[in-house]
Amino acid sequence: MSVTAPAGFRAAASACGIKPEGLDIALLVAERTCTAAGVFTTNRAQAAPVVVAREHLAAGRARALVVNAGCANAATGARGLADAREMTALLAHQLGCPPAEVLVASTGVIGVHLPMQRVRAGIASALARLDRAGGDAAARAILTTDTRPKQTVVELRLGGESVRIGAMAKGSGMIAPHLATLLAFFTTDAAVEARLLREALRAAVGESLNRISVDGDTSTNDAAVILASGASAAPAILEPGRDHDAFRDALGEAARRIAGLIVRDGEGVTRVAEVRVEGARDADGADRIARTVAESALVKTALGGGDPNWGRVLAALGRAGVEVDMSGVNLYLGDVWVAEGGAVRDYDEAQARRAMLEDPVRIRIGLGEGSAAGWIWTCDLSRGYVEINAHYRS
Repeated sequence: MSVTAPAGFRAAASACGIKPEGLDIALLVAERTCTAAGVFTTNRAQAAPVVVAREHLAAGRARALVVNAGCANAATGARGLADAREMTALLAHQLGCPPAEVLVASTGVIGVHLPMQRVRAGIASALARLDRAGGDAAARAILTTDTRPKQTVVELRLGGESVRIGAMAKGSGMIAPHLATLLAFFTTDAAVEARLLREALRAAVGESLNRISVDGDTSTNDAAVILASGASAAPAILEPGRDHDAFRDALGEAARRIAGLIVRDGEGVTRVAEVRVEGARDADGADRIARTVAESALVKTALGGGDPNWGRVLAALGRAGVEVDMSGVNLYLGDVWVAEGGAVRDYDEAQARRAMLEDPVRIRIGLGEGSAAGWIWTCDLSRGYVEINAHYRS
């Protein structure tokens, strides 16, 4: 079980023909209204389900979630908004709750309208299958180019009682910081006040889903949502303190696991890497440099070939738009110190090649200008990625 591991949740999935084959509608339903929070794409071209889900989350409460794969319902105008709202109304009617307590998410091709007749049938079919054991099917139903589901469960103790956090996600291409094309759904049976739940989710996403990049593209449909059922026997988290800190840490662990699974399942990925920047003047500069290196096509192709071409890292650093004294820059591939003071130093080429075959590859940049640091997880750019995306619609 994943999102249904915490008490108080059921899930289901159905195949209604939005995708050419396989499951493509997922439902996640709580036994009662939950406190809820979400973060969404920063892309200005926001899909209809993002607009509707934002509206519905304004009160910090939700009962259920409906997700479709195969059609993003993005760039679909007024009709797309009406379709997203209808999806929430259909599920709300069956559950006997207000439509504002149902969230919606979509993923797939942009600029295509949802086949609503099929969606209606899919929601009805999934409703008949709602079960505590339905989490695995729901996790499969939200996939697009992913090769496998992404799920995890984290357990912790609050007030001497056991609490669970479950998660499922999809994401393989169009992955970059600021959420990218990923959908991530978290559940917990802890009782958490809405403001504290939002804080915990934002902190968790900031150190996980916003620190991954497959191709540098941020999509129209990104969403990360959490529902807290309060169905455990643990005391409610109503104010900052030790319990809230423990919950936030556990949610962060769940989010990091999900982020790692997404990078490893990136489109065409054969190798993953961590880019870490140390000794920066401020965290924003460190993050910008790490992101620029991680998203460099030349760095990513070197990763694909296992080539210790550290000059590409240096060049990406230099164009990151951050004021850096290059004479103080040191570069490491794994434990191999390849550049000192912004220039080549004596090192063992064979050891550097071996460092490019580690799992993950570790690229470390020392700036020597301050105490701030930043990092990002990335991957190689392979022929497989090009093949998948050259024919995504066809």
